[in-house]
Amino acid sequence: MKLLRLAALVLALTPLAAKDRPNVLLLLVDDMGWADFSCFGNTAAKTPNIDRLAREGLRFEHFYVASPICSPSRTGLSTGQYPQRWRISSYLANRAENNARGIAQWLDPRAPMLARMLHDAGYATGHFGKWHMGGQRDVGEAPLITEYGFDTSLTNFEGLGPRVLPLNDALDGTGPKKYALGSDTLGRGEITWLDRDRVTGAFVAGALAFIRDAAKAGKPFYVNLWPDDVHSPFFPAAARRGDGTKRTLYHAVLERMDEQVAVIFDAIRADPKLRDNTLILICSDNGPEAGAGSAGVFRGGKGMLYEGGIRSPLVVWGPGFMPAARAGSVNRESAFATIDLVPTILDLAGVAAPRDVAFDGVALREVLLGNSNASRGRPLFFRRPPDRGSFSGIENLPDLAVRDGRWKLLCEYDGTRAELYDLVADPAESKDVAAAHPAETQRLTEAVVAWHRSLPADHGTTYVAPVGKKKKQK
Repeated sequence: MKLLRLAALVLALTPLAAKDRPNVLLLLVDDMGWADFSCFGNTAAKTPNIDRLAREGLRFEHFYVASPICSPSRTGLSTGQYPQRWRISSYLANRAENNARGIAQWLDPRAPMLARMLHDAGYATGHFGKWHMGGQRDVGEAPLITEYGFDTSLTNFEGLGPRVLPLNDALDGTGPKKYALGSDTLGRGEITWLDRDRVTGAFVAGALAFIRDAAKAGKPFYVNLWPDDVHSPFFPAAARRGDGTKRTLYHAVLERMDEQVAVIFDAIRADPKLRDNTLILICSDNGPEAGAGSAGVFRGGKGMLYEGGIRSPLVVWGPGFMPAARAGSVNRESAFATIDLVPTILDLAGVAAPRDVAFDGVALREVLLGNSNASRGRPLFFRRPPDRGSFSGIENLPDLAVRDGRWKLLCEYDGTRAELYDLVADPAESKDVAAAHPAETQRLTEAVVAWHRSLPADHGTTYVAPVGKKKKQK
């Protein structure tokens, strides 16, 4: 019996062979709406390369991000925890503005990073693209991306280390203009300037070289491919600018992004070892900017807690892991979020989190692989960015939100002004049914307010906007 227990212990402590541990490529598109991929209904632009992965894999329609804005969304995706735990509840800007909103200057390196856990278990880990969890504007002393568990990184003006910065050409005769938001003054990494239309391609090239090196070394890989497409400003190639309207330019950038990421998809598909042992996950970091992308039937967009701000498309591809009969199917039942991806990926990789780490996310291995239509089994909570009390022409936006089963509730920090929606009957959140369901309204209000009060506060109730922006009127 002792020998059996010893053998089991040795087996548990022995790292899995590379072929037994899935490679993971996570493509995070910036500021893209739920309905912007053509496989999610876009008829004005085409994304054939991502659509192909959807046909060969799975689509999920009830997938959520951790926040309707960049930095906290990326924090939730990286840690498996609500970003407010780390005092990141809006996009990281300059030092003074971060202080004014009551948020951190950068993500604490002690956060439970997925990349670090995989790295410590023998994965090659690389980050290519936008970071936005520290090291931007005038905050030049933030940790490097490699201090969070990545072997290497290549980023843009929202991070430190080697970076690719865009040259934006308005085609007005004045020539290309550098666009860096102060990043070019911070040092701490070599800078390469490229035409804006080619920046995503540079991230793809870096990621693909990293993947090939990992494969040669016999190591599994975890790679973030996080382009700053399709975030504004939009500078597609001249031939794609059409009538020059915002939506036309946006669709041109979207299609160009799809073309550039196809290079890495095709390379993985063409290599049998990679094809059979790689998972590709594709989603957005938050809802669309007004006038650019589309959230489809959903209400609201970037910066808002209505569905259009926090619901994301999700495509998962992995023919070596999924039942062939499920290829091309759509999951319209499983409600889960980016915070669930961290424990799920760790589960798939056979990697245990440190004992002192408690995730807000839930491991949903069988859901991600197409074997189950279950949901996460616990409520999802949201807090608005402190600087988004009023946004995109809408005054007094809700402060908090919770999704639990078919129900979605939004309210103020103190639980007042509660709105309740039945997302099964009314996905567009067009009919407030709080008065008709007082018990559900009370239950969810109490739950989301308790969650909010359990987390570090930001300055959402006291934030004073700079000139040109409006403070929320309570």
